Amino acid sequence: MAENTAEELQKKVQLYEAILNNIFNGVIITDPDGLVIFFSDAYGKFLKIDTKSKIGKHCTEVIENTRMHIVAQTGVPEINHPQWIQGRNMVVQRIPIRIDGKLAAVFGQVMFEDVKDVRFLANKLNLLESKVKLYEKELVSLRSSKYSCKNIMGKSRLIVELRELASKAAGINAPVLLTGESGTGKELFAHAIHHASERKLFPFIRLNCAAIPKDLLESELFGYEAGAFTGAGAKGKPGKFELAHQGTVFLDEISELPLDMQPKLLRVLEEKELERLGSTKLTKCDFRLIAATNQNLEQLVTQGKFRKDLFYRLNVIPLQLPSLKDRKDDIAILAEHFIQTISKEFSIPVRKISPEVLRLFERYSWPGNIRELSNILERILYSMDLTEDTVRIQHLPLFLRSMTSEKVSTDGSSLRNLRESSEKVALINAINLAKNNKNKAASMLGIHRTALYKKMKKFNIPLNVP
Repeated sequence: MAENTAEELQKKVQLYEAILNNIFNGVIITDPDGLVIFFSDAYGKFLKIDTKSKIGKHCTEVIENTRMHIVAQTGVPEINHPQWIQGRNMVVQRIPIRIDGKLAAVFGQVMFEDVKDVRFLANKLNLLESKVKLYEKELVSLRSSKYSCKNIMGKSRLIVELRELASKAAGINAPVLLTGESGTGKELFAHAIHHASERKLFPFIRLNCAAIPKDLLESELFGYEAGAFTGAGAKGKPGKFELAHQGTVFLDEISELPLDMQPKLLRVLEEKELERLGSTKLTKCDFRLIAATNQNLEQLVTQGKFRKDLFYRLNVIPLQLPSLKDRKDDIAILAEHFIQTISKEFSIPVRKISPEVLRLFERYSWPGNIRELSNILERILYSMDLTEDTVRIQHLPLFLRSMTSEKVSTDGSSLRNLRESSEKVALINAINLAKNNKNKAASMLGIHRTALYKKMKKFNIPLNVP
C-alpha cells in the first residue's frame, strides 16, 4: 500500500515538474530563504545556463536584479513588474505561496521577454477593440431603421396629421397598428416611428407574416432550441422578439398570422416573455410592437378569423394610411422625390415632369398607390434617352397614355367609371408585361397577389389574359 502511495506521489511530482518546465518564458521557485528549489528548463534555455547547477543557490546568485527573496520577506505579491535581465527590460511576476497560512515558497515567472511585447499586445488589443466597436456600429446600422419622419413626403392635410400622430406615437411605448391599402407606405411609417423613439439605437426587426410558410413562422417569431424539430439547427436560434430586445418588432401582414399562433403572440405582448420551441425556459424580452395590415381586422374578428383580444391589444394606437387617390396634392411632391432618389441611386440624369403628365397622374386612380407611382417612374427613367430632360406623355406606359383621349366629367359616377376603367387597363397591362405571372404582376403594381386576384374578379379579367 505504501509503495503504491510513493509511486503515485512520484508520478504527480513528475507531472507538476513537466507542467512547470513547459510554461512559456520560464519559471523559478525559491524557498522562504530565497534558495532556488526549482528552475524550469525553458528559463534555463532563455538565460543559457545549466538549471540543475543552480538548485540550492540563493536567487541573487542566479538571476540579476531579482526580488524573489524580498517578496519572501514582505509576503506581498509583485505582478507585472519590470526587471532588467541580460540587457533586456522584462516583465515578471513574483507570488508568495502559503500553506496553512505559512510562507512555503515564492513563485516567479517571466510574463514578457521585453517591455516592447507589452506595447505590441496593448496596440493589438486597442486595434481589436476599435474593430469590435466598428462592427457593433455596423450591426446597429444594419438592424436600425432606414427612414425618419422627414422621409414621409407630402403637404396634404391627411399626411400632415399622420406625420404628427406618428411623432406622438414614437414617444409612447404602446403597440401601433398601421392599416391601409398595399403600397401606401406602412413600412415607411414603422421605420419613422422607431427612428423617432428612444429605442432608435437598438434593433428594428422586420417580419412579413405572409412571406413565411406557416409551419416555419412560429420558429421565426419565438426561436427554437437545438433539435426542437426536424431540420432545426444544431445550436438553436433566437426568434425575432429576442433579436429585437430593447428595440422594435415590425410585423407586416399581421392578418396572415395563423389563428392558433395568435394566443402565443398575445401572451408575449402582455408578459414580455417567451419560450423557444423545444424549451421550458422563459426568456424575458423588452420590445415595442408595430403591426401592419391591408385587411379590415374588425371584419376578420367578426368572421372568426382573428382573435378579438389580440385585435384590441394591437389597436392601442391606430394609424389609418390614406390611398394615393385621396391625397392628390402630394403626387407632384412624391414624383419629384422619387425622380431624385432613382437618379441618385442609379446614376442617371435628373428629369423634370411636364405639367401634362402631372395632370394625368392626378386623374389616375393609382390602385398600387405610392409603390405603383415609384415603379412607373423608375420604368420611365430607365427607358428615356440621355438627351431627354423632361418626362412627357409619350414616355408614359400605354395604359396611361390612353387616358389622354378620355374626357373627365364632373359627374361622380363618370369619374368613378373612369377610375375603374383606368384600373382595369393597368391590371391587364401589368399581367401582360409579366407574361401572366401573377406574383410578378402584383409586384409591378405594388399590391399583394391576393388583392390582384380580387381586382381581376371585380373587373371580370380572365386568369389567362390574352
